[in-house]
Amino acid sequence: MNDQTTNWNVREDAPSFTTAERAVHALLAHKAEDVVVLDLRQGSDVADLFLIATGTSEPQVTALTKAVMDELREVGEKPLSTEGVEQGRWALLDYVDLVIHVMQPATREYYQLERLWNDAARLD
Repeated sequence: MNDQTTNWNVREDAPSFTTAERAVHALLAHKAEDVVVLDLRQGSDVADLFLIATGTSEPQVTALTKAVMDELREVGEKPLSTEGVEQGRWALLDYVDLVIHVMQPATREYYQLERLWNDAARLD
């Protein structure tokens, strides 16, 4: 388990952090589980942040990703690409500096993205 934790309140005021914060609120408002934000700025060119959340069923994964897209659209953010939203097992929303993964529990357990990015700091 990663011991690195960055306090959300002392984050840099980068747009990706503001976008992630809005996405987290949308996910939690729609009952997402195990929401984690990983700070990848020190170890990856893929994105600044990964947001990972669990939805317990195909309809919930779809609803969670649509809630995030609706929330972020209100502030002018549109994903560069999306994958898996309608299938509801693993949805990916790519906002360039922020990549959002919403998965069912079995999919999240199988791929273990948190372990892949184990050295990344987690934001609370």
